[in-house]
Amino acid sequence: MKTLIVYDTKYGNTKKVAKLIGEGLKTIEDNEVIIEYVEEIDLNKEQIYDLILIGSPNHYGTYTKPIKNFIANLPESSLKGNTYAVFGTYMYKNYQRVIKGMEKQINEVMPNMVKTSPGLSIRVATNKGPIKDEEFPKCREFGIKLSK
Repeated sequence: MKTLIVYDTKYGNTKKVAKLIGEGLKTIEDNEVIIEYVEEIDLNKEQIYDLILIGSPNHYGTYTKPIKNFIANLPESSLKGNTYAVFGTYMYKNYQRVIKGMEKQINEVMPNMVKTSPGLSIRVATNKGPIKDEEFPKCREFGIKLSK
């Protein structure tokens, strides 16, 4: 399975989550995992993925503008995916708002992409982190679950 993990991050927490999910995906020998910062992705490069994972921190109850733009530009891009899942980091409440927002936007702009799993929300101690200790296993487990 070929997987692209796209993330945005401000303090590095969402990047850590992306890497941990990637580790879980790589537990299956033939899985290929590419992890990219959203600002560095080339949407003109033709690539086809079995799974596209998109991650964003929760910024005031919503996901970040670079992730919104990435999703909005997916239909016209050369980057294609068969299935998707999303993940996010949060501090307090409204943790599902980011997940639901990304899923809604993807469903609107890419109605043929299939959601492969409910989104993953990972709690951080403060906006600068760190990720709460009890959250680390959830990231890797999410990757393992997606790899099956």
